[in-house]
Amino acid sequence: MQSHHLPATAGVGFKSAHFDELADPGAVSWLEVHAENYMVEGGPRLAMLDDLRARFPISVHGVGLSIGGEGPLDPAHLARLKRLIDRVRPAQFSEHLAWSTHEGSYFSDLLPLPYTEATLARVAAHVDEVQQRLGLRMLLENPSSYLVFEESTLSETGFLAEVARRTGCGLLLDINNVFISASNLGTSAQAYLKDYPVDLVGEIHLAGYAEEDDGQGGPLLIDTHGAPVADPVWALYAELISRIGPRPTLIEWDNDVPDFPTLEAEAARAAQVMAQRRAA
Repeated sequence: MQSHHLPATAGVGFKSAHFDELADPGAVSWLEVHAENYMVEGGPRLAMLDDLRARFPISVHGVGLSIGGEGPLDPAHLARLKRLIDRVRPAQFSEHLAWSTHEGSYFSDLLPLPYTEATLARVAAHVDEVQQRLGLRMLLENPSSYLVFEESTLSETGFLAEVARRTGCGLLLDINNVFISASNLGTSAQAYLKDYPVDLVGEIHLAGYAEEDDGQGGPLLIDTHGAPVADPVWALYAELISRIGPRPTLIEWDNDVPDFPTLEAEAARAAQVMAQRRAA
């Protein structure tokens, strides 16, 4: 099974509007694309990706496998993903610890799971299937949470560590999701990161969120990927990097996408945090 790695530097999610500006990428040294946007037979979108992969390491990030779904993985979706992976030969592939399909219906949200032994067995089996089908080691990303399942018997960090132990997969640590979940559930983001199996982290995600009213006068944070990275998320990131060292770090900005200089400035801030750690 192939195991590739991204450089421990800053990357951004690729947007076609920024293609020409990537001739001078500044602090951006690698790119991430959503797999489902490139599951086509040809055309300008794939041609653009072919050009980019000749110049940048590419991370392919899936959002539609429904790794946590109760039913089997969709074989047609997995076949399309396999064709894309074989074409791009990415430095990394990742997916979410979530479900988005049920009995043939597809939901636009990535929905969380109860952390039980039954869920653990199902997720591990699905991760095994993906890795065998693609012929590479994948990363699994922690979700953003808005509620706690009463039937959960395992912590999220313990669940992720056990999936990785059973399957050999790596982990994608989304620090924005950690902060959102901790705020919404009234837990500690610092305690979560202390318990997280950081030795398995192959990639870090940073993103922005929106704040709404939870209906009871308190804040409800929503994972929107439509704003700059918030200061408390930057603080968690800097604290983590100082502890574990530089890791490939992605700036996710998928909605209300800014101009490239704004996105590059966020990547430069992540690069600066990692440079400070290297200097220390």
